[in-house]
Amino acid sequence: MVEGKRDVASLRKLGIMGPIETSTHIPVLELSVKLVEKGKEIIILTDWDRRGDLLSSKISSDLQYLGLKVDTDFRMTLSSLVKKEIKDVESLYSYMKKMRSCVNKDETY
Repeated sequence: MVEGKRDVASLRKLGIMGPIETSTHIPVLELSVKLVEKGKEIIILTDWDRRGDLLSSKISSDLQYLGLKVDTDFRMTLSSLVKKEIKDVESLYSYMKKMRSCVNKDETY
């Protein structure tokens, strides 16, 4: 679960092909019910800003209350790795592209 379409696009470019739901333009409770109906484990990957933190917390608690397994560890780990460089999920692809470019330059020496 991500916040918007650009987040989905970034993850797709990174090769993530599983189902991705967005929280844009849907009330949090309605989104939670929709996710529970899918009956799978949910990875919440909201931006690592105040709004993303609040959204992650709200959706996580709703889903856990409704009996669904929620993974927020991935979000916390990812944000701790890139928080100083980028602030949102939509920037992940360009950030990874930049990092790959840096690694490839280093390998030529």
